[in-house]
This record gives sequence, C-alpha cells and structure tokens, in this order.
Amino acid sequence: MTANAGNTLTGRGKSVPEILALALGAIYLLIGIIGFFITGFGNFFEHTDKTLLGFEINGMHNVVHILIGLAGLVLARTLAGARTYGWLLAVVYGAAFVYGLFATGQDWDFLSLNWADNILHLVTALVGLLIALLPVRSAVTGRASV
Repeated sequence: MTANAGNTLTGRGKSVPEILALALGAIYLLIGIIGFFITGFGNFFEHTDKTLLGFEINGMHNVVHILIGLAGLVLARTLAGARTYGWLLAVVYGAAFVYGLFATGQDWDFLSLNWADNILHLVTALVGLLIALLPVRSAVTGRASV
C-alpha cells in the first residue's frame, strides 16, 4: 500500500507515523499556547530574552509553534496526511536550523533563537523525516510499505 490520499486503511489502528504526527502536533500547539503566557502579545518580532524550558521565544515564535501544532493535529488523521506533515517538518525545521546557524545572537533574528532552539529544530527536522519515510505494515498483506 502506498500513502496516497485514498489510503486510510479503514478499520485499522493508527500507524506509527500518524501517532508521531499527532503527538508532535499536540506538543507544538501546547508549547505555542504556553509561550504566550510567558511573552505576552507585544513585541512579536523582537528579542525578548524570555525562555520556555531553556528555549528563547517571542510572539512570532509562538505563532509558528501554534501553526505547526495545528497542522500536525489536522494532518495526523490519515497516513498520507501524516507523511505530508513529516515532510513539512523536515523542510520547515531544516530551514529554521540553517537560519538559526546564522541568526542566533543577531539583532535581525526575528524569531529570537538561541542554540537550544537550533538543536531542537534539527531534531524536529529529523523526526519529520522519520514520519515521512518510516515504513508501515499492512494488516492485509503483512508487507512493509512506504
């Protein structure tokens, strides 16, 4: 079986990519919401020196987390959606990691990143690749598919 739009594998439990997408989506949504309790709603693009669990955040950073979290919750409903979310994570957070290599500590860094953020972005991009590429087993054939 392939991960196409019609592949919902009706009557089966959630696949590992779907569970990972759902979990990561819920975590990022929660972090984004909690972040606003720390940063408030002002100074969206400025360095705030405010952190959440050691990760520097600002209003824009919180918005990105909320959007990524909502995407995960919506796309985790199907295997094809979870795979799409995995690619989204790999591309967006891979780019955020590269951006962070140059932006950390700079005045023009509109996401207010620190090195903890960069490491988390790299790990998130790798988990995205895992979600996108992890084989799943079909209950009908017992064969792995990507």
